[in-house]
Amino acid sequence: MKPSTEKRNRHVLFLLTIVGAITFLVSHSWAAGGFAPTIVARITAEPLNEISGMVKSRSYPDTYWVVNDSGAEAKIFAINSKGQNIIPTYSRFTYYGEEKQAGKKQWQGFNVLYSKNIDWESMTADDNHIYVADTGNNFNRRRDLGIYMLSEIDPTASTQSAAIKHLPVSYPEQMEFPGKGKKHFDSEALFSAGGKLYLITKHRTSSGLRMEPGANLYRLDTDYTERDNLLTLVDSNENMLAVTGAELSPDGQTLAVISYDALWLFQRPQEGDQWLSSDSSRYQLDTDVLDQVETVIWDDDNTLLLSNEQRDLFRITLAELSAITP
Repeated sequence: MKPSTEKRNRHVLFLLTIVGAITFLVSHSWAAGGFAPTIVARITAEPLNEISGMVKSRSYPDTYWVVNDSGAEAKIFAINSKGQNIIPTYSRFTYYGEEKQAGKKQWQGFNVLYSKNIDWESMTADDNHIYVADTGNNFNRRRDLGIYMLSEIDPTASTQSAAIKHLPVSYPEQMEFPGKGKKHFDSEALFSAGGKLYLITKHRTSSGLRMEPGANLYRLDTDYTERDNLLTLVDSNENMLAVTGAELSPDGQTLAVISYDALWLFQRPQEGDQWLSSDSSRYQLDTDVLDQVETVIWDDDNTLLLSNEQRDLFRITLAELSAITP
């Protein structure tokens, strides 16, 4: 693709995303007055301007990997629990993280070689790899959805990362692009469970400009790199509105799912993987405080971390939630 064409396409995607976000704000009255979690940090580094995915490192203490949304460069960033950049040790002689330093440049993150950020929306991890979901698809036009598999690097020693695999994915139910029907093939929530990757969809009406309740749970069963991996529909939930993130607890017993206005906790199904139909609790969130929430991860089996596009980090404990009537 010629640089001018790629740049033009990125501008179009950015404008479409803005239109969708504005329309959503206008067409939905978010319920304020729900649970307001504690803001524990704010990310201030300029390159981290629209966080869409986050995952806790399984190898390095106090380390969280984050990515930016569509239109950004193919980079990952490492931050600590205070929201501060983690920079390779020897790069600190020439780069700064948050506050400007004379003679130094702003740290721009770790390049992810052999990848492209068309619309990165979520992250997850298993014992061996980190995964980045390039599955943002607001208007259901895309035919190039996929998931990148990365080996986790040491953020204090390495200066770049690389995609080991790119797993193209598609929805068997989607026959037209974008099609005249409802837009149910956008996913901003990726999680790992039982050695499998799962995606939860975010639904829009036929115009593509208005959110509607509903979410489908898909499972990735194959790992082809040269052709599409057809996702398997395993469950659905008609009550969830605008799901933007999900992650399974370290003990594998509770799936946390975040939307613009609520936090859902699903207990492990007694059998199978119909997570969205299992016993659950829904907690209304105070959107005046959280604004546009994008990610949810488990810090441990009893603590959740949330982030929003405004770059705030929030902490919620299960003890706090137990005092609330879902």
